[in-house]
Formats: sequence, C-alpha cells, structure tokens
Amino acid sequence: MRGILAPVPVVAAGGIRQNAAMGQEGEQLVIDVQGHALAASLFRARESKTVVLVNSATAVPRQFYRYFADYLRASGWSALTYDYRGIGGSAPGTLAGFDVRMRDWVLRDMSGVIDWVAANLAPERLYCVGHSFGGQALGMVANPEAVRAAVGVSAQSGYWGVQGGAEKLRTGIAVHTLMPLFAKTLGYFPWSKLARGEDLPGGVALEWSRWCRNRNYLLDDETLPLDRYQRFEAPLLAYSIEDDLWGTARAVDEMMRAYSNVTRRHIVPADYGFDALGHMGYFRRNSATLWDEAIAWLDAN
Repeated sequence: MRGILAPVPVVAAGGIRQNAAMGQEGEQLVIDVQGHALAASLFRARESKTVVLVNSATAVPRQFYRYFADYLRASGWSALTYDYRGIGGSAPGTLAGFDVRMRDWVLRDMSGVIDWVAANLAPERLYCVGHSFGGQALGMVANPEAVRAAVGVSAQSGYWGVQGGAEKLRTGIAVHTLMPLFAKTLGYFPWSKLARGEDLPGGVALEWSRWCRNRNYLLDDETLPLDRYQRFEAPLLAYSIEDDLWGTARAVDEMMRAYSNVTRRHIVPADYGFDALGHMGYFRRNSATLWDEAIAWLDAN
C-alpha cells in the first residue's frame, strides 16, 4: 500500500435498446444478469473506447451518481451506473420475502455487469469507481482481469468499532439491534423511514449487519471467495475524507489491506474549498473539482 496522499426495456445479450429519456439521466437500460433485471443508465460518449463503471454504496440508487457520470461523459469517457438487485429500479414490488444477500451484489450483479460491459460496449479500457460498498467488495468480482484500474471513495471497513465520533454509537446500535430486529420481523429493513437511504432486502440487512459486527468486517466471512482479492491486481486509488465519520481514514486503511496494489489519498474538504463532504459529498453536483484528480489518475494508470 503506497502512502496517503417509467418502465424501461430489457437489454438482452445481443445489444442495447433505449427509451427517449436522454441528457443528464443517460440512456435508461435494463441489464439481464442471470435472469434478474438490473436497472442501469448509460452515459455514452460517442467514439469513446473508455468506459467507467460506477458501483454504488449500500442503499444508494444509481441516480445519485448521475452528475459524476455526466461529467465523465463530458470529459470524453462513457459511464454506466446501475442499481443492485433490491435497490432503486432493480427492486421488486415488495421487499418482504425477496431472496437476496449482500454478497449477491458483487458475486452476481457487479460481476455480471462487468461481463455485460465487456460484451456489449467492448471498451479498450474499463475502469471502476466504487463508493463505499462498491469499492469494498470490488476485489471479489469473478472477472478482475477486465478492470484496468479503479478508484474507491470511502471504501471502508464497515466494522462498527472503527467508525468515527457519534457514528460509532449509531452504527453499533443499528447493526446489533435495529437491522436484525426489523429484517426478521418485517422481512426487510426500512432504512427510508430512519435515514436517507433505500430500504434493504431482509437478507442484505442481516448479512451486512453481521459483517459490521465482525472485527475484520466481511474479511472474517470464510464463506466468501476472499482469495479473489489477491487476484485483483489492477491499481486502486483509495480516498478517505477527513469529515467522513462513516468512513474514517482508519476504516479505509483496514479495508484496503485486502488489496495488493493500493495508492491512498486523504481528502481534507477545506483544501478544495468545501465546508464539508462527509460520506456522500464526493459525488454531489458541486464536487467536480474533486473529480479531475481521479480522472487524471485513472488515465495515467
């Protein structure tokens, strides 16, 4: 580790169909992954042979990343955002009884979308940008050789004990009590009623809360294909953010131990003219001054 420094059409294997919704929302797609339809948005830069796949944080719908994706398109690269099964446009009518675990988001969805991008967009360079869970779990994809380089933003260990400030107490209560209780009684976790996030399928909430109680987070789960992390050899730029209590520098460092080729950078919001960023601010509309650095790093790698 180097130093800190409306319904849409289904896309079959044969190609892309799009509706009329264009512009900042991108081309609205549905990608079939092992029989499960994932909602996606393609921000296509014409003639570009570079594609950036944006892997979302837990319970964050793909639309949240549209400004970042649109900026990538304006910079000459295509970008694809998508919703994991059970989230946003990939959610069923009711989450109660919906059979999915958090591991499915990486082992099925993330891996499947990488395969789809390779088959349908045929990029010369495929980069990944992972926010929180999207960067934590990237090392377990089945097809790491397809990824040229990656950026992780607040891709931290979710263990409650390494969160910062009051977040440690809130996270501890959530993963020891609230998530298991609601997931078992309701069949899902009603996050939208408790915070700003999508509701979680019960299996996702139970598995995630268990990981967050483990001292080494998901790295303590021997039922996962953890050996894949060492096969993920693409260079990875890992950001932590000074005022991110959910993803402290310590928490990011602990998660990044799983990867073999990491460059670390720590963002102090004031250095970029921001009063605050927190866990979500990097991808907000006014954060473009942060994005050029990541684009330049990916281009160099």
